[in-house]
Amino acid sequence: MPDREPCCAPTATAGPPEAGRVSPPPAGRTLGAAGALGSTPGARVARRLVRLPGGRFLMGTDDGDGFPADGEGPVREITIGPFAIDPTAVTNARFATFVKATGYVTDAETFGSSFVFAGFLAAALARESPAVAAAPWWRAVAGASWRHPEGPGSDVGARQNHPVVHVSWRDAHAYCAWSGTRLPTEAEWEYAARGGLEQRRFPWGDELVVAGRHMCNTWQGIFPTLNSGADGYVGTAPVTAYHPNGYGLSNMVGNTWEWCADWFSADYHRDGPRVAPTGPPDGTARVMRGGSYLCHESYCNRYRVAARSSNTPDSSTGNIGFRVAAG
Repeated sequence: MPDREPCCAPTATAGPPEAGRVSPPPAGRTLGAAGALGSTPGARVARRLVRLPGGRFLMGTDDGDGFPADGEGPVREITIGPFAIDPTAVTNARFATFVKATGYVTDAETFGSSFVFAGFLAAALARESPAVAAAPWWRAVAGASWRHPEGPGSDVGARQNHPVVHVSWRDAHAYCAWSGTRLPTEAEWEYAARGGLEQRRFPWGDELVVAGRHMCNTWQGIFPTLNSGADGYVGTAPVTAYHPNGYGLSNMVGNTWEWCADWFSADYHRDGPRVAPTGPPDGTARVMRGGSYLCHESYCNRYRVAARSSNTPDSSTGNIGFRVAAG
């Protein structure tokens, strides 16, 4: 992963062992409980997706309050073809359907732990969970996973319509393979997030709060000690909690980071292709977009449309999810 403060999402120090994992099936096929190929759920997923026409748009930003070292700029004209994208992030309920159908085991479950924001933990669990040195508000919690977002004793029972978290890029890729979809490219993601607006900071315009109305789920207060929850949530929100953008897509910024297909590079796109870019051919980290409920303008205002971050493909945290694309 590029050298940066792990404010957004810390990185796994070592990948989980392969033993016990169920390998992703070919695209459009499912693994049954015994690992046999079964029928595709792709048609069901496809009905959810929003078709977008593609075309030319201005990608990136030269905004001075961003993070130039992340490779947010320069602004460049990009052309992409038509594609379809999920109007929401994949929910806990949808991910549970995938796991039930395939027996898939996530990286966090195999690794035995995942990263959780310390403010969500009971005092005893916070004390016994190692802190990330550069960002002590992150704790490596044994037993944390998509099923148990805050570790042992927590569950997603009341969060079926919240985005699934504690999923690595590899987990998201496996879900896509099962459902006959794929992760969006970074260019597709930004085109979709902009909702037809050109060079705006957010999917709805340039102001974070519009006429006193919160438009997304980010940190409200003093990071990392006080979150007032003024936007309605202190952790994840339902995937349709806020008004959708001009393309009918919900929560493209805030709530959870979303994995993209591309390998991350801070400079590849400066002289890279301008037609249907897919990122560099290899790398050590995958692109994440959109920011999360932990983003705050005082520390990490990466909830802007053009903002970027990354993490290793096996890393998982309580603020990373994904949405699918096709075409």
